[in-house]
Amino acid sequence: MIIFDSSSLFNNLSSSAVCTKAGKAIVSRQFVEMTRTRIEGLLAAFPKLMNTGKQHTFVETDSVRYVYQPLEKLYMVLITTKNSNILEDLETLRLFSRVIPEYCRVLEESEISEHCFDLIFAFDEIVALGYRENVNLAQIRTFTEMDSHEEKVFRAVRETQEREAKAEMRRKAKELQQARRDAERSGKKVPAFGGFGSAGMTSVSSGSIITDTIVEPEKPKVTPAAVRASGPSKALKLGAKGKEVDNFVDKLKSEGETIMPSSGKRGSDVSKALPPPVNVESVHLRVEEKISLTCGRDGGLQNMEVLGMVTLRVTDDKNGRIRLMINNNDNKGLQLQTHPNVDKKLFTAESVIGLKNPEKSFPLNNDVGVLKWRLQTTDESLIPLTINCWPSESGTGCDVNIEYELQEESLELNDVVISIPVPSGVGAPVIGDLDGEYKHDGRRNVLEWCLPVIDANNKTGSLEFSIAGQPNDFFPINVSFVSKRNYCDIQVTKVAYVDGDSAVRFSSETSFVVDKYEIL
Repeated sequence: MIIFDSSSLFNNLSSSAVCTKAGKAIVSRQFVEMTRTRIEGLLAAFPKLMNTGKQHTFVETDSVRYVYQPLEKLYMVLITTKNSNILEDLETLRLFSRVIPEYCRVLEESEISEHCFDLIFAFDEIVALGYRENVNLAQIRTFTEMDSHEEKVFRAVRETQEREAKAEMRRKAKELQQARRDAERSGKKVPAFGGFGSAGMTSVSSGSIITDTIVEPEKPKVTPAAVRASGPSKALKLGAKGKEVDNFVDKLKSEGETIMPSSGKRGSDVSKALPPPVNVESVHLRVEEKISLTCGRDGGLQNMEVLGMVTLRVTDDKNGRIRLMINNNDNKGLQLQTHPNVDKKLFTAESVIGLKNPEKSFPLNNDVGVLKWRLQTTDESLIPLTINCWPSESGTGCDVNIEYELQEESLELNDVVISIPVPSGVGAPVIGDLDGEYKHDGRRNVLEWCLPVIDANNKTGSLEFSIAGQPNDFFPINVSFVSKRNYCDIQVTKVAYVDGDSAVRFSSETSFVVDKYEIL
């Protein structure tokens, strides 16, 4: 039998909990030594003590005092000793109640359970060893968001190693495929390569393709070798633990698992990019565009700039002497510029990109920007995606209506995130009409409106929400998206040899991403 001595067990503030009206604990944090049975018994007795018809914010027993505040269908409860200062306890209770909306969009049992660890960490910043710390809501938010510079450096180094390993795997796979093709053309037996053996070549079958993560899952020796080839960074020694992590990840890769690098940042915090194509030919082209746009909240395009480039990469010296046929259907008034070694007269007359000296070849295994363009305008009709935000003051704060419209209907925008700042310390916004999905980040004080696709069939949408604040609190609004279609209609339609004008197999990828898209 365990005997509890209440005089020694409780030390001012003993426990904090979020419970249902029936006394079921959802989240409970004890600041002194208590058993689970004890705290569950105290919380189960709490609703029975309230059936007195009195309107107080606390109730007492012979040994403890409950200080509580209703949270819709829940209660925020502090369990203290009877000699605790009730005024300080009420102030502490208010701080606890303000912390919960910072992490939970709605005050429901499922939402509280989902963010239970975030709440416990925040509770620990408020109370230590039964006594309240001298902190406010802003300080709690700062303390719980503290991050590690060493961790960021470690992750950056790790991501670099993985990128280099993937590039090395793709290069080796291309070499094996090319050697196999050459052997088949000459009618010779397919050779076995050193380090892989005959079993290694067996896995490179005629149906093999290059993937972004693992090229040949049946060859576990490839991945560790590629990682070693990338070399460790001299700027940071990861130590024994880092090596153990690397070995564990390499083992997972060798077993065929797909390992995704974790950047530790939200998708809306970094510039998004489309994944590289699966099949890459020896002549590969990238058509890339970035947009930088600034609009006023009351309308009016302050500045819009689109920068684009066609990048060529040749990995086979047989395909070095080539020309690119460009199809330019743009009518927006672009400024085009070719590489200094490109024949400008040929491009002006025939929209063909070729070297000034036809006898020379394009550089091997290098990314060469052969054509670039720039569009700078203040013409509002050229805005690809317009955002209108209408905050209107009400008796309890602001009612905000925000809508989007796709003006450039030829585009298909993916992974669109419209980030709207919201006031801090006022809880989660109340969502009304909504197209798509939303996510409230109480730590960064941002409401993210997420739309998987915006195209001609889904060109308009709106979001309505209410929250305490002023109209200026909801600006600036930031937008991010990616697209596989470029804004300025410029494409490479054909690649041909200089001699003979016969077509050359090539692969291409097109991307249109956001550098900055802001409504001030």
